[in-house]
Amino acid sequence: MHEESELVTGEAVVLDLRVAKLASRALAMALDVLVQLALLLAASMVLSFVTPDADESLFLTLLLVFVVLVMVGYPVIFETLTRGRSLGKMAVGLRVVRVDGGPIRFRHALVRGLAGFVVDFWALGLFGAVAVIVSLCSSNGRRVGDFLAGTLVVRERAPDGPGYTAIGMPPGLEGWASQLDLTRLPDDLALASRQFLARFRELRPEASHALGWGLAQQVGNALGTPVPPGVPPWAFLSAVLAERRNRDHARAFQAYAAQAQARPGYQPTGPVSPWPAPAQPHPGPPPASPWPPAGPHPSGPQFVAQPDAPTPPSGTPVPAENPFTPPS
Repeated sequence: MHEESELVTGEAVVLDLRVAKLASRALAMALDVLVQLALLLAASMVLSFVTPDADESLFLTLLLVFVVLVMVGYPVIFETLTRGRSLGKMAVGLRVVRVDGGPIRFRHALVRGLAGFVVDFWALGLFGAVAVIVSLCSSNGRRVGDFLAGTLVVRERAPDGPGYTAIGMPPGLEGWASQLDLTRLPDDLALASRQFLARFRELRPEASHALGWGLAQQVGNALGTPVPPGVPPWAFLSAVLAERRNRDHARAFQAYAAQAQARPGYQPTGPVSPWPAPAQPHPGPPPASPWPPAGPHPSGPQFVAQPDAPTPPSGTPVPAENPFTPPS
């Protein structure tokens, strides 16, 4: 099974997603089945107390209803509320997304849940044999429910690789980014932004700006802060993701230091970090933006003139020199 999949967004932009392998999906499914069996065991114990002993048909009928509710309702509810993650997928680091890379909704989760119960796993699936065979025959590891719902299971915890280069902090945005509440940024939106930054230099300028501006608007709405005036979409997204990574490194280093201090015979000899030191926030107010001021964004996509592009219409401000280089 291929580890990466090229998916095309609604803007005709190709994105690389790390497809979940069969082993990780099977582990997530096994964890979910354990949770479902625990729910069914609890339901059967409750029904055995509330139903009369002589009325066995009522007990079996109610138990069958609970089986369907747990087997179908459990994945549908969790994947809808968490935008594509059940408890098993959370533990393994997987997420269900649409084939265009976007988050799933209730209709996608419902189709996957019904197909999983009827075709892939239980009613007609021979305890998962159908799902395994279809996944092995699919280049992206999709089962029948994924084909019907138009979804795909991807890995969220993707290490840096050829398609996931490190994202640097754009100069001048360190202090602004240090004030953000990044706990409000959804993981799926951060993943989409990272995929865009890995490929945006390969896109046509108008497609790059349209997709980047749409992602920047979504990230800004999630964080409750607008895109700073004059800041390009790629710089805004880079600042958010770089600050998010730095904070993760800082938390990991604090946990590492706490474990070291708890060891017997520990003697402090200065901090030793397994990662580069995170960027420190600038004291005082954020520095002035190095980008030229820009007016309000129009309702549609705004195209940025390139150095070798024709002369823009009169009245369009064009900076003499762009001091920022897009991340490689």
